[in-house]
Amino acid sequence: MTKNDTVRVCAAHVAPVFLDAKATTSKICSLIAEAARDGADLIAFPEAMLPGFPVWVALQAPINSHDYFKRMVANSVSPAGPEVAQIREAAKKNEIFVSLGISESSQASVGCIWNSNLLINDHGEIVSHHRKLVPTFYEKLVWANGDGAGLKVAQTRIGKIGMLICGENTNPLAKFSLIAQGEQLHISSYPPIWPTRRTGEAGAYNLENAIRIRAGAHSFEGKVFNVVASACVDKTLETFVEGMGKDAMDILQDTPRAVSMILGPTGDVISDTLCEEEGLLHSEIDLKDCIEPKQFHDVSGYYNRYDVFDFYLNTRRQEPVTINGSQRESDPADQKANRLPNEVAQA
Repeated sequence: MTKNDTVRVCAAHVAPVFLDAKATTSKICSLIAEAARDGADLIAFPEAMLPGFPVWVALQAPINSHDYFKRMVANSVSPAGPEVAQIREAAKKNEIFVSLGISESSQASVGCIWNSNLLINDHGEIVSHHRKLVPTFYEKLVWANGDGAGLKVAQTRIGKIGMLICGENTNPLAKFSLIAQGEQLHISSYPPIWPTRRTGEAGAYNLENAIRIRAGAHSFEGKVFNVVASACVDKTLETFVEGMGKDAMDILQDTPRAVSMILGPTGDVISDTLCEEEGLLHSEIDLKDCIEPKQFHDVSGYYNRYDVFDFYLNTRRQEPVTINGSQRESDPADQKANRLPNEVAQA
């Protein structure tokens, strides 16, 4: 925890170099250095920042998308791989916390990938490794189900940090599992667009509106700060979609964009917002501001009935095989993510 509880946080409203892990890693490291120069204690990157969100699954039939999936797998990364090592070194060098969305590769399969998020501390250590519990709608064509091993709040010098990926911020139990661990600073990550209808059809999903509703709800319910980091559309993504044809490009152009912002524990937006253009959003926050609102509704304290509700969280990392009676070795962050204390697990 910082001495006076004041933290400077940064939401990166940026685009990857689409499906190019090496170039995107370089861009991420440059942005880490820029945020640190501006005094940030933490920078949060969007969902699947490395190497990009698989927009093609919304824009064309799966039978036409095999080559895109191969490119996605080839540019997915391991938490123990060279790309993440380079980013960890940048975090350490610049003494800044980094929340990073990745498409994670698997040692167990050449074709299994996860939608994951890593929290790297200012010493370059991975202190949280979360895999999205359920890929949403058409995302199931690309990513596998995650597990509860990453549903934990990291105890850090800048506060108690939790995170959820995109639609998980709609999951009441996932949100409560973090609130019940004393979360003070929440990170939400999103893709640049999320198409659900063809151009001109009524009822299309408005991602910006959804983000604002979810972010405000979690901040207000948990009395937490919320750093919302969404991706944006850049030329590399536009060029990719152009290759899919006019119909795909029309949908890309007409689909509502995601928004990035920072919210306080009352649910109010306390920063500028970004939708179209790339940029870094900064805000100074005081973690003591989480205290007063807890007087009104403290859902992880007095404003609940644990004798009525019973909630259990399974934080065991799911593995495909057990060898010689022992679970397959996982990364250091996973090994620490054991069971929650009874007073938290049973809420």
